[in-house]
Amino acid sequence: MNKSLLIGLAVGAAAAAGAGAVAGLKVIHKGPQYAQVVQVVPLTRTLRIPRQDCHAETVVRRRQSRDSHQIFGTVAGAVVGGLLGHYVGGGTGQDIATAAGAAAGGYAGNRIEHRIQRGNLYTTTVRRCATVYDRSVEREGYEVRYRLGGKEGTVRMDHDPGQRIPVENGRLVLGESSQTS
Repeated sequence: MNKSLLIGLAVGAAAAAGAGAVAGLKVIHKGPQYAQVVQVVPLTRTLRIPRQDCHAETVVRRRQSRDSHQIFGTVAGAVVGGLLGHYVGGGTGQDIATAAGAAAGGYAGNRIEHRIQRGNLYTTTVRRCATVYDRSVEREGYEVRYRLGGKEGTVRMDHDPGQRIPVENGRLVLGESSQTS
């Protein structure tokens, strides 16, 4: 045989064996392509959002009296009582009856005006407001527990990864907002 042919065959065989060894090495050292998801826990936070809750309320109020000491009622009662007492009796008794009638009439007029003022009510509508808090639950992400190569770890993700997480060069392939621990 030709010496060149033999050298070419030897070099070709050596190159093929080396390429096969390198390819085999890549297959042997290639890690898992996916991490197995063990548990997914949604992460949420509760927000308290304040708002004004207003309603109209009917209120009964007493009108402000112009005569808070019931002077008009007292004077009017005293005059009427004095006049009625004046017609009772005669002489000194008439003076006493007039004075007693004026005193009794003054007291009665005072009480009557007081009762009238107490009953002088009106109804109005008042707007009443209070701060109330609405609750809102907001999703912040997911805490994902995974198993990769016999070890467990936890990662925070912005989405539910499903059953598995892609792995490239021994590391999880996550979104930009994820954090591993």
